[in-house]
Amino acid sequence: MKALVFDKELKLVDNYEKPIPQKGEALVRVTLAGICNTDYEITKGYMGYEGILGHEAVGVVEDVNIAPTPKSEISTLPQGEGKHPLIGKRVVPEISYGCKDPNCEWCAKKNYRHCPNRHTLGIWRKDGVFAQYFTMPVEVLFEVPDNVPDTQAVFTEPLAAALEINEQLHIRPMDKVIVLGDGKLGLITALALNAQNLNVTLVGKHQNKLDIAKAQGVKTALLNDFKIEKIYDVVVEATGSVNGFETSIALTKPRGTLVLKSTVATGKELNLAPIVIDEITVLGSRCGQFPPALRLLESGKVDFSPLISGVYSMDDAKEAFEKNKEKDTLKVLLKM
Repeated sequence: MKALVFDKELKLVDNYEKPIPQKGEALVRVTLAGICNTDYEITKGYMGYEGILGHEAVGVVEDVNIAPTPKSEISTLPQGEGKHPLIGKRVVPEISYGCKDPNCEWCAKKNYRHCPNRHTLGIWRKDGVFAQYFTMPVEVLFEVPDNVPDTQAVFTEPLAAALEINEQLHIRPMDKVIVLGDGKLGLITALALNAQNLNVTLVGKHQNKLDIAKAQGVKTALLNDFKIEKIYDVVVEATGSVNGFETSIALTKPRGTLVLKSTVATGKELNLAPIVIDEITVLGSRCGQFPPALRLLESGKVDFSPLISGVYSMDDAKEAFEKNKEKDTLKVLLKM
């Protein structure tokens, strides 16, 4: 099968071995996949990963490896029973699955993303979705509602990450919320919070990107025109920059909450005294649960079509990666 592989360099392979689902796993034929900045970071050495890239995808289940039905029971099964209900269905995969050890507290809570022995699609110990096929355990595959097209379903993973904020933090209807950063992470987060009727404002540097959120009812502001004052109950940092982190602290009111949605790595000295002085709660927020994201997509309250900067065929996957590097690019998709 065709696959986009990182093995010290990015290369398109035409004869990569098609995966075989292990017991409890499904074989999924990919229809559409999305390039994430994490994929690009891996090509620069992040996580030390080598293999098929990609963790955002929608596809169709073609096979499920389940325990065979004993011959003695076959004649008693209703017609068609014995076939796994996911076969033939469109699905999206959560990016991680756990060790399934009965003593693992994280797997017991189905919070696989924190299992210390997890596998993560295209990032850690598991081939990703930039290929014609991938395999994942059935418990982390979720059926896509009929009214949600592939071009929306492919955003399930980043949307779930945005909604993770609500799983971790109770945001009251009267709270003032700021999302700082108008890249795809900031846009998706702002659209997700706004769809829940929260009082959210998106602040960024690019009017054309802010206009995407504004068109869907989100309040927006250009950073250069925005007054920096400590009056916000919840500040979501989605810039990934040191300056963005410092500005986020400057916006968070005493005893407010600063949510870190992006990773900020720097050798620069940071002044963290305001966090102590103002008793600010700092909350790291990463991946989220898929069912809430799929319900929101099904409701039609968000539309991610304006975020799509290009759709490339698998044969042009390397060109798609180059497009993803461009400054004004939001989301690049790969069509299988």
